[in-house]
Amino acid sequence: MQLELARMRSLNVSNAPVLTGKVVACDGGLVEVAGLPLPIGSLGAIENDDGEASLAEVIGFRSGHSLMMLLGDTVLLRPNAPVRAMGNPGAVRLGEALLGRAVDGLGKPIDGGPALALDQSWPLAGHRESALERAPVRVPFDCGVRAINALATMGVGQRLGVIAGSGVGKSVLIDTMAGHAEADIIVVALIGERAREVSDFVNRHMQGARRGRMVVVAVPADHAPNLRLRAAQYASAIAEYFRARGKKTMLILDSLTRVAHAARELALLLGEPGAARGYPPSALAAITKLVERAGNSASTGGSVTGLYTVLADGDDARDPVVDTARAILDGHILLSRELAQRGHYPAIDVPASLSRVMDDLVDPSIVKAAQQVRSLISTREENRDLVLMGAYRAGSDRVLDVALEHTPTIDAFLTQARGEAVNLPDSLVQLGEISEQVSAHA
Repeated sequence: MQLELARMRSLNVSNAPVLTGKVVACDGGLVEVAGLPLPIGSLGAIENDDGEASLAEVIGFRSGHSLMMLLGDTVLLRPNAPVRAMGNPGAVRLGEALLGRAVDGLGKPIDGGPALALDQSWPLAGHRESALERAPVRVPFDCGVRAINALATMGVGQRLGVIAGSGVGKSVLIDTMAGHAEADIIVVALIGERAREVSDFVNRHMQGARRGRMVVVAVPADHAPNLRLRAAQYASAIAEYFRARGKKTMLILDSLTRVAHAARELALLLGEPGAARGYPPSALAAITKLVERAGNSASTGGSVTGLYTVLADGDDARDPVVDTARAILDGHILLSRELAQRGHYPAIDVPASLSRVMDDLVDPSIVKAAQQVRSLISTREENRDLVLMGAYRAGSDRVLDVALEHTPTIDAFLTQARGEAVNLPDSLVQLGEISEQVSAHA
């Protein structure tokens, strides 16, 4: 009790008057408030008939009225309900106390633990830095997945996308990376996912020594779109906060598509016309802003290595979100449904996947070996139907003959048991061994 009183006495409470307004309209989740001129992104508390307060966020303004959207359900909302301003507009509370905790998009604990004492303020939209403040990607990043480590090597500060349709293994792949990646701090944002997946992830990872360097920000699919979008921004702010302290941070955002869906709902609600397959321009711009917040800091030496999952709706690789993400990311891993159906895990389509920074991270001999293995895999997959039908005659294509001869070795290299980790040095050594075998029989 004494500790709590001491904490309350140490709080910096503003003596300024609290801005208040009243609800004048509510239409389709959009709440119009008069007398409360707040900046976009500010929070307000709307009082209900039962004495409780519902949080809402300012998402626009019209004719002198603030347009707000509830961060929860429209329960017991009535005309002329009082609304009061809350918090510091555009800023969120952060601190070391977040480590080992699971929170929602507002920073409130969802793991049943005590309230968080967060003593630092950070802009929700992040600090905009000049392009030259971003240090280049020069150090390899060990993600624990052999096929990625060897054939699409990641770098510290890289932004990598995992692109796939539903049920192909994205969640299992990022689960492996979250459990075995080499980083000081790991921030995981589970946006728009099933509540069961959130619970399972927290139960698996928020235990043991690794818990002390992990933060989970989770907002399931049944929550308001502005809360889902805010959670992605909050997770990025946490990663930036630790980068500013010189930490090697990994940000996992699952999924970027759900964030785009949330931004689309908000934009359409405000009357913005849909453009690319129903996505307004601001929804796709929200993706770019989030991805650009990751990277290396030249001044602090810290880094944010971003891993973003992208859901290809209907397995359509031309989906606007997929196109936008692929254009702005530093590489992508494409998961194949056909490989998943064969029981091949991880179901990485190696020829279609790439890391744009790999050539700067590993020796030229490793790059050459990776290109050699990629060529064999591509040739084998292109002629798979021909071989299965028995229409191919050995000796017709020397590259295909070599690929078929080393198929068991290559498949054993590409597959990896779920939950198993293979570090970066071992991955590169095994790649070199395969390259030597192939060269000896070429």
